Parts: sequence; structure tokens; C-alpha cells
Amino acid sequence: MTSLILRTSGRVILPLALLFSVYVLLRGHNAPGGGFIGGLIAAAGLAVYALPRGRSALVALMRVWPKALIGAGLALGLLSGLPALFLDSPYLTHQWTFPGGLAVGTALVFDVGVYLTVVGAVLTFLSAYLEE
Repeated sequence: MTSLILRTSGRVILPLALLFSVYVLLRGHNAPGGGFIGGLIAAAGLAVYALPRGRSALVALMRVWPKALIGAGLALGLLSGLPALFLDSPYLTHQWTFPGGLAVGTALVFDVGVYLTVVGAVLTFLSAYLEE
């Protein structure tokens, strides 16, 4: 696919989509959003960038292989439940701290794991689709 419109708009959409996906990820444990929706937004931005350019452009853009993102995301998701076990609570009972009024907890670690898993899964599918 060699669409000039898609090629040009992809350069603009990619950074905006990545920025918005991080915003949706970070607000997800206090409001609607989170890792899944943020991951889909990031993957959509990467797809718009890669579709007119091909698989080689996607590989050049990615610093990490998509299957490694899936593994890292699953590991973060599993690890986010361990603090509860150490505090004698059920697995995945999220723990919270409030340094300076900012809510930080294991839910954010879980959401980042979901985010990485979704981005990795979509990019794995997309890279197979874009085989050259």
C-alpha cells in the first residue's frame, strides 16, 4: 500500500497516538481507560505509520521485538499480584501508597503489563500481515 495521504498522516498520527495512549494508560486506575485501551491506541498509531511503509519500517521503528513485549507484559501482570501475597491478602489485591497525595499502586503495574501485552500482540499480527 503506497498511499501518500496515509504515509504523510502517519508521521503526525504516530506521536499523537503514543502520547494519548500513555495518558489513557495513566488515568485508567482512577477513571475510565487503562492498559487495554491505551495499548490499542498505541498499536493503532503504529499500524497507521507502518501500513504504507511496510514491515521493514515497523522493524526499524521498534526497539524491541513484539513477542518480547508480550512476555514482558505478562511478567508484569503476574508480578503485580505478588505484593498482596506477601501481605497475606488474596492474589491481585492491589496495594496502594499515597506519596504527596499521588495514588501509586500495583494496579498501575498491572495496567502497564496489559498495555505491553496488547501492543505486542497487535504488532505481532501486523508484522506477519506486512511480510515482504
